[in-house]
Amino acid sequence: MSPYRPMKVPFVSEKQFWQKLARFATKAGREVVEKALTLYVAAQRPETPLWAKSIIYSALAYFILPTDAIPDVTVGVGFVDDLGTLVAALGAVAMCITPEVKAEAKQKVEDWFGEDKPFEAEAETITDEGVRVITIE
Repeated sequence: MSPYRPMKVPFVSEKQFWQKLARFATKAGREVVEKALTLYVAAQRPETPLWAKSIIYSALAYFILPTDAIPDVTVGVGFVDDLGTLVAALGAVAMCITPEVKAEAKQKVEDWFGEDKPFEAEAETITDEGVRVITIE
């Protein structure tokens, strides 16, 4: 198998990956989606070694498959195990995650979720009881 072609995983397809992201993006959250996209983009690059693609495709397969440790439909925690798997894969293939890969994944996430702005307090006051009140927009 050539390391310059995407690896074929029998139970995972590109279509399934995009369908899962589209269907669960809001429920999974920005962080899960960004990590999944970062791995996906890295796997598409010809310079990513085969060993790294194996790890990436395994993590993405876990993300896609409906049967996992915590079912994705479980409210509040359904994607915790997926996030852990994606983070572990990112750590294992960190040397393959170039600034270009990060930028491409981040841009796609911003297209879907909007720009990620840091929390900013508009005004801060302290009441007579010593309670700090922060007003946000």
